[in-house]
Amino acid sequence: MKYSRQREIILDKLKANAVHPTAEYLYSILKKENSTISLATLYRNLNQLEEHGIIKRIDGLETSSHYDHNTHTHYHFICDNCKKVYDINSDIAPELVRRAEEETKFKVLGHDIVFHGICSECKASAEAELKQ
Repeated sequence: MKYSRQREIILDKLKANAVHPTAEYLYSILKKENSTISLATLYRNLNQLEEHGIIKRIDGLETSSHYDHNTHTHYHFICDNCKKVYDINSDIAPELVRRAEEETKFKVLGHDIVFHGICSECKASAEAELKQ
């Protein structure tokens, strides 16, 4: 992939926002910084970065896709309250793929695992409200 200053800016913003942002969220950040990158250019560059394996698109969390600069195997946790997306190390279930293949006789080429619940920040806020 040929170097692009716009692509570099987009990738830097994605890496600086560990919340797995949507394109719309990234666009709002870029606009606040007076970037001239259009929404169409942002989508085109995100698609190119994903096609080259530099970032990962996460679909199915909401209506909009989220983007993740961490392309290593890992799981996600989505807070049902604040909607933040967190990474979970895949080492918590090291035998999962092997066991799935043994049980189904399929060949697993990839997988996306998403946990839903309440993050520690939202949980602490809720507990603090109950104590008042």
